Amino acid sequence: MIVPYWLAAEAAAAATDLAEYLGTVIALNLLFGIPMIYAAIFGALDVIVILGLTMQRFRVLEQLFLLWVSIIGIGYLYEMLITQPDPFSVFIGSFVPVFPNSDAILIAVGVIGATVMPHALFVHSWFTKNRAEGKSIEEKRRMRKLHLIENVVLLTIAGLVNAAIMIMAAAAFYPKYSSIASVSEAYRTIVPLFGMAAGTVFAITLLFSGIASSVTGTLAGQAIMEGLLGQKVNIWLRRLVTRFVNVVPTTIAILVGLDPLSILVYSRYP
Repeated sequence: MIVPYWLAAEAAAAATDLAEYLGTVIALNLLFGIPMIYAAIFGALDVIVILGLTMQRFRVLEQLFLLWVSIIGIGYLYEMLITQPDPFSVFIGSFVPVFPNSDAILIAVGVIGATVMPHALFVHSWFTKNRAEGKSIEEKRRMRKLHLIENVVLLTIAGLVNAAIMIMAAAAFYPKYSSIASVSEAYRTIVPLFGMAAGTVFAITLLFSGIASSVTGTLAGQAIMEGLLGQKVNIWLRRLVTRFVNVVPTTIAILVGLDPLSILVYSRYP
């Protein structure tokens, strides 16, 4: 039963990484005007470079994650202050969901998948396991308790960030611009409505969200294989394969003109 579970976990991590990699590609295109096909190449290298610079330095990686999450959180807090959503509508919508059509249900499921990511829990456990090596039983028990608290806090932050994204989008685009069908179109609409600063912050948060999640996905593949199969593989081989698995189909999708937003939404379902 372990092998099917391992394959399912690997597939879920790869699908999530695909979406975040695509987010990085779109952000590079919006911020620097890099054509999508070239942005796909640059986006494939970011994780390799970051993990190379922080190899075996888990504390550095944790600090980088803290930095990325802070940028994302502050960015969307700024966006909400600019768009000024109605607090009463936010409160009601938080407890009384409305699904006007089947597409809205699919997006809601995708949002849940983007918030509760099992592969991220694998990475957190892997970090804790590595730190716990050589520690006493008492220290391991204390670390396990801190690990639980950390997971609850991080998943709560992830939920709040995803909620902020939806609230900001609703306040900015509904109902006049509700026909927006792509991330690039959303960016081009934000700039004239709220200024270049708002558009730039939007793209920056997308970039760092993509990088942070892609690093998590790449590490998750390694943690899943070691944890479930009990086998270690060359770290760089594992990371290169993980990027290859996501880069090739995404690049093909870009070349044939598939809608990036559809890829982002449907990749959340595993």
